[in-house]
Amino acid sequence: MPPLPAPQTASQAASQAASQAASQAIDWVPSLEDRSRPVYIAIADAIAADIGAGRLRPGDRLPPQRILADRLGIDFTTVSRAYGEARHRGLVDARVGQGTFVRKTGHVLPPFAAEPHTTVGTVPLAVSMAMNQPPQPEESAALTARMTRGIAAATAALGLPDLLRYPDGADSPDDRESAVHWLRHRLPGLTAERVLVAPGTQAALLALLSALARPGDTVCAEALTYPGFRAAAAQLGLRVVGVPMDADGIDPDALRATLAEHRPKALYCIPTFHNPTTATMPEERRRAVAAVMRDHNVPIIEDDIYGPLPETAPPPLAAFAPELTYHVAGLAKCVSPALRIAYVTAPDARQARRVAVAQRATTLIAAPLSAAIARLWIADGTAEAVRDAIRTEAMARRALAESLLPAERIVTKREAFHLWLTLPDGWTGGEFTAHLRSRGISAVAAEAFATTPDVPAALRFCLGAPLDRDETRRALEILADALVLPPATAGVII
Repeated sequence: MPPLPAPQTASQAASQAASQAASQAIDWVPSLEDRSRPVYIAIADAIAADIGAGRLRPGDRLPPQRILADRLGIDFTTVSRAYGEARHRGLVDARVGQGTFVRKTGHVLPPFAAEPHTTVGTVPLAVSMAMNQPPQPEESAALTARMTRGIAAATAALGLPDLLRYPDGADSPDDRESAVHWLRHRLPGLTAERVLVAPGTQAALLALLSALARPGDTVCAEALTYPGFRAAAAQLGLRVVGVPMDADGIDPDALRATLAEHRPKALYCIPTFHNPTTATMPEERRRAVAAVMRDHNVPIIEDDIYGPLPETAPPPLAAFAPELTYHVAGLAKCVSPALRIAYVTAPDARQARRVAVAQRATTLIAAPLSAAIARLWIADGTAEAVRDAIRTEAMARRALAESLLPAERIVTKREAFHLWLTLPDGWTGGEFTAHLRSRGISAVAAEAFATTPDVPAALRFCLGAPLDRDETRRALEILADALVLPPATAGVII
């Protein structure tokens, strides 16, 4: 493998690209006379106003974010948020490596209302709290620059031949060693021959189910589980049987009864920051679940995608039943959803090869460029820095939620960026999410996660989806207002 280029080379490349983008952008500076709203909202408003007045035309390239920040004497992050708000409204399009352009066609959404709780009737969707994605950290300009330098360095390190050819194998020894380094705190003693690099957790689940079960077989999961697992099982013609849960996760006694009755081919579970409830199995519960699985000799698919987020967390199930557990550690929730990289640890090298065969039949390989970026970020500490920033932002948004929502209605964890909301009497999850949508907010009702007929009146609310804490607060205020209204009153239409 060729050596990585010096950081100065990447910086020079980034500077050259920025200069080229600036030379091709229009000479535009927004008017910020109205200081009654946040600056990033004012910039987005100015883009909308100048488009309406003809000062900005379809196809115009806006100034690069850093250059506009310098012109206005404001922080780079503020301009980044402003362009993000303009994209949300449908005013502009962002093209990777090219810049931000005034949109040529499309429906334009209005800005997020200053007092959205006073709106009557159906309004356009203002913010989606449905996709469970990590929050963008506050003041992230330095972190963004660090990540950008890493991407440039990883691309340069691969070289043209590797960028234009398929790799010789499913993944490289270097990528597997990176996985070992990343997982060293979760799975001490892990060796590279047990690891497979997959193009994201969803692809890993599809490969694992393909390797462990056949159409018509049964697999188990928690009574509420990740919808992507249900989709993968359905795609493969598998029957999913739900296992009852309590506040600590899977009930071991119920699990034992389910295994005896249904004889499943595998158990899928999320022991840490369970999706959707955030339940986290204590170590004693993990030992009990592992013992039940050992007694029945049934494989475990452990989705540990949230495992790196808690500052302190119990060991994974793979530590208690390593001979049965397929441990999946995706980077989407703790580093970047854009990487689409997950590390699958199999019980042994033979089982890892078996899963690799299934992966080649379904999703082929992980993208070498994504794997290279992940490898470099893990090696130079960028991945841990991003995770720490996500963790910090998640804690800040969780604190906002706890300050604005009734304590008896929410379940979450200190570093989690989603929460589980139980609803007042009279509401169903579907009715309440429809009510929220009429007020510009989306969330996911319990029905989407259910694997048993016993569906609670609850929903999952993602705190990572809004652009920043201000937008998070506004969405939470809408949610808090909605919880006060009884169903009959909220449903009145004219």
